[in-house]
Amino acid sequence: MRISVIGSGYVGIVTGATLAEAGFKITCLDILEEKISDIKRGISPIYEPGLERLIRNGLDSGNLNASTELEKHIANSDVVFVCVGTPSNEDGSIDLQYIENVSKTIGKSIKDSEKDIVVVVKSTVVPLTTEETVQKIILEESGRGRETVGIAMNPEFLREGSAVDDALNPDRIVLGCTDEKSKAALMKIYEGHTCPIMHCDPRTAEMIKYSSNSFLAAKISFVNELANMCDKWNMDFEMVAEGMGMDSRISKQFLRAGVGFGGSCFPKDVKALRRAAKNDGLGSEMLDATLSVNEKQPEIVVNMAREILGELKNKRIVVLGLAFKADTDDVRESRAFNIVEKLKNENVEVIGHDPQATEAFAEESGITCTDDLEEALRDADCAIIQTEWNEYKSIKPEFLCNLMKKPVVIDGRRTFDNGYFAGTGVEYVAIGLGN
Repeated sequence: MRISVIGSGYVGIVTGATLAEAGFKITCLDILEEKISDIKRGISPIYEPGLERLIRNGLDSGNLNASTELEKHIANSDVVFVCVGTPSNEDGSIDLQYIENVSKTIGKSIKDSEKDIVVVVKSTVVPLTTEETVQKIILEESGRGRETVGIAMNPEFLREGSAVDDALNPDRIVLGCTDEKSKAALMKIYEGHTCPIMHCDPRTAEMIKYSSNSFLAAKISFVNELANMCDKWNMDFEMVAEGMGMDSRISKQFLRAGVGFGGSCFPKDVKALRRAAKNDGLGSEMLDATLSVNEKQPEIVVNMAREILGELKNKRIVVLGLAFKADTDDVRESRAFNIVEKLKNENVEVIGHDPQATEAFAEESGITCTDDLEEALRDADCAIIQTEWNEYKSIKPEFLCNLMKKPVVIDGRRTFDNGYFAGTGVEYVAIGLGN
């Protein structure tokens, strides 16, 4: 089975590398020569633990190839995975320009071919997109009969920072197929997995992806509201979360308070689902509230800094963690941007630190960033933890006392246990910790 993966971004390169590891012949396709050149040299275009090793394994075994010649490889493929981006428009609606362009390319590529092909949408798209946009464009551009083209939607459930393991060992697989051709191909691809496999139509598969991300985002915002109440009423939200998590109906997952969610999925997907609902005259009060709470949450750590330091003007504050979460270099929708912007409005000297994301964040935010933790903390009046990297979890109190002008730590991710800094000279506050 010859498989092409269109789009060598986060979803595409993980999909390609893990399928190659499973023994399939994979060609990763992208219009950006820099990405393809990196992949051919065994360099991952993104930071993701374990991914570069899989890319090199694939190259060494001959199972993984990369190319910018889209039409050539699509025409020779049995299965094509569509893994291009679906960013947000200004109004929050989904931008389908890359999906539409790729669909046209696929249609043109198979126009003169007589062999059957299966096209699988793995990009996150709003319900009806696979059937009413992708399928329609491919058939129109190719002039082919529906019986020769399999169409399916196979959502990804990859968590950045653990995407390789999630792809190799999924907890569920959802196959939204329109025909037996696509169903048979995908069952062959996933036959080695023992997790539950759900079969449905494409629009249901699309909705499952959006519903899952929106539910988790709503859970985060709900938890953050509760944590803010705990701060006001002087109690530790972690104990509240522990009690909540003992209820099997709730579970202990996603009960951590903080400065809010970011990344390439939750903010974008909640906005897109909300806009799609409103376009069809449907209410979205829960989604509205989820986004509203998330936008306000970063302001809390800035208010904490103001309460401790007084006037923030000319203070030196370091933001520890610029990626939206640990173990990734992805800064998309990172809450660090919101925090930095609010600090800059107070005329604060802001320094950013991150083990992986300094270059991307500095370019987008305009602040000074470093991957040297000592340099970042030296003479700082305050440190705000925005991402719970392991590098921060291992910080010793004396390290902060020796470097910082005023050893103040404001923890936006509950990185440390309550009492860790007790009696050390470090002033420590955190969201949901109480007074």
